[in-house]
Amino acid sequence: MSHLAYLGVLAFVLLGSAWLEVVLRTRVLARWRRLLLALAPVVVVFVLWDAYAVSAGHWTFDPARTTGIRLGTLPLEEVLFFVVVPVAAVLTLEAVRAVKRWEVGDEVPGACVDGVRVDDADTVDDDAARGAS
Repeated sequence: MSHLAYLGVLAFVLLGSAWLEVVLRTRVLARWRRLLLALAPVVVVFVLWDAYAVSAGHWTFDPARTTGIRLGTLPLEEVLFFVVVPVAAVLTLEAVRAVKRWEVGDEVPGACVDGVRVDDADTVDDDAARGAS
């Protein structure tokens, strides 16, 4: 069972943040294109860096703690790490945004008043957006 240790940690990270998508309606997974654009540079840079470091002998991975599936010089779990942790971070950031109702510029026009979202659905009627009663 110890060969699943790294995957277990990744599963724990996902479980710790995935509920935010449903409970707080962060819509991170619903906006999958945006998520892929955010993940792509992170995954590419860190996989290349990690692959170099492993091939240069700077560090290794304990085969007793991984599944044995390798993508080049890296264990599958290490590559998944570079996907799972950033996804958890984005979910957490979007959860804070949802709770605090912070605007970042991608909202539907009129959904924010003075930089704060006024409706969970990101939509408001025209009068409310203008501040009329």
